[in-house]
Amino acid sequence: MRACSGFKTFTCCQDLGESNASWLETLPHMAGYVESRRGWMLIDFPVDSGLAFLAAVANSGPRDAFYVRMTHWAAPDAWDVNVKPMDVAMRHEQVESRFHLRLLQVSFPAHDLPELVRRLGEHAAGRSVAPAPADWSTVGR
Repeated sequence: MRACSGFKTFTCCQDLGESNASWLETLPHMAGYVESRRGWMLIDFPVDSGLAFLAAVANSGPRDAFYVRMTHWAAPDAWDVNVKPMDVAMRHEQVESRFHLRLLQVSFPAHDLPELVRRLGEHAAGRSVAPAPADWSTVGR
């Protein structure tokens, strides 16, 4: 397990499409996924650490278009945030299936990295932005 700005992580990827292009040799059915993830980044967290990361990023900047992208699935360039159930039997095939929530996966467009880094810096410095209304017009709210 690694740490990203004080948050525990499992893995990260700077360009999902490029990093996973070799999958197509043995997993050709992944072509659509690989192409759709070009220019996207990913961080895998333990669930609690990932939720703390999202709260830190949200609270360290204004509730602007960046905030709407990270919080609402229908926003233009919306972040893709998923909790992935894991089956113990994937690693121990002799045991019965038992699922638990272990992984929170956060994927976002690479153009959000500078603002993400800025907000993490604000969080590390103990600075936050007071809650305020967001402009939800891009998501029809």
